[in-house]
Amino acid sequence: MAVSSHARRVHRGSILHFPRSTNDPANNHQYFADGVLVVENGKIAYFGEAADFFSLADNQRLLNYGGVEQHKGLILPGLIDSHVHFPQIEMIASYGKQLLDWLNEYTFPTETQFANAAYAQRQAKWFLGQLMAHGTTTASVFATVHPESVDAFFSEASKLNARMICGKVLMDRFCPDDLQDTPELGYRQSKQLIERWHGNGRSLYAITPRFAPTSTPEQLAKAGQLANEHPDTFIQTHLSENIGEVAWIKELYPEHPDYLGVYQANDLVRERALFGHAVHLKDREYQALASSGATISFCPSSNLFLGSGLFDYGRAKDAGIALSLASDVGAGTSLSLFANQSDAYKICQLQGLSLNPFESLYLCTQGAAAAMGLEQQVGNLNAGSEADFIELDFRAHPVLQQRLLRCKSLAEQLFALSTLGDDRLVDKTYVAGKLVYQKGSKVCGLSSTNGLPSLSSGSI
Repeated sequence: MAVSSHARRVHRGSILHFPRSTNDPANNHQYFADGVLVVENGKIAYFGEAADFFSLADNQRLLNYGGVEQHKGLILPGLIDSHVHFPQIEMIASYGKQLLDWLNEYTFPTETQFANAAYAQRQAKWFLGQLMAHGTTTASVFATVHPESVDAFFSEASKLNARMICGKVLMDRFCPDDLQDTPELGYRQSKQLIERWHGNGRSLYAITPRFAPTSTPEQLAKAGQLANEHPDTFIQTHLSENIGEVAWIKELYPEHPDYLGVYQANDLVRERALFGHAVHLKDREYQALASSGATISFCPSSNLFLGSGLFDYGRAKDAGIALSLASDVGAGTSLSLFANQSDAYKICQLQGLSLNPFESLYLCTQGAAAAMGLEQQVGNLNAGSEADFIELDFRAHPVLQQRLLRCKSLAEQLFALSTLGDDRLVDKTYVAGKLVYQKGSKVCGLSSTNGLPSLSSGSI
């Protein structure tokens, strides 16, 4: 499939987004049943009603720059996954363990392979292809302790010109010897990676202690030093995922009031700090997260799969904490943020809260972008934003198609999409205005290399 070489493209179809941060996405969205999205030089130049657009006097000249691409499905901003582990995609659906045993039996052996740069490159390429196939155009990604894994990920993301966040895991105890660094080595390698990648194109760096138990106090202090030296970087880690883990923190760090207090003492709780899970928080922790500007990544399928507990979404929202949705693959069972919206709804239902479908979509578009401080770049279709967007296929599978025919409102459609959707739902994915994935084609590859699907190196 060929794409015009013109820098300006016009996309027409039904379009939905959330133009600004809101606590009430159901009443603060923009939807055009017949809308137009104009992309120019990788950014959104215009967004609005098709009738208004085609009434503009200069549009005949504009259309000469490449015509109109007509979309049959719903156009949305590219989805944002705020917590995912790219090395763990190959161990997804590993049976029968809770968090700490699962790490030792499955995660750590898998991550040792990423010392091999060629292996890391191949897996990064495949993982990014899978993100695009699932409609995710921005993600906050854990690599491994090996700098090679970070270089591989950013190298492949740069080929797609994707807005991605990634970081080298810091881990100097309670793990295999070949996955350990030291406080000084972790600091030095992370600093080198920050200087190489942070702000290089669309790449952004995250300081990444895996979680407090696997870092000594000395290493957490060095992570905090990095955070202070590079205040515009992200921080990503885990918080209060599992009851056993919380108890372990009390043994390892008895001088601190709670789990979050360990990170606070090391200057790791601030804006652009992304805390995965936060299932078992104390009152003080809710208050401290809200006042700090840090965000919680709600990981519904992962919490269910590992039996970690039910995230109290209502309480976190009422506390004023910035929230986003995340897959947390490989404990999470799907990279699809539609499938994760479905699990989020079920978790909330078990606690007497019905999560609105507009709100669940907001959590992985504009809500996630705002929580992460990226709302000027991604998460919406505002003029000036980076042109990352997806087109959904309303005929993705027969059950979904039949259900959508019977929906009487946009809210019903969104709920059906989130409840029945998965990677089959995504028809096309665009990054910086360029088509990088189309279902059923090799635009973004998913061809086979040594038995592994991978991105095609060919041009679109």
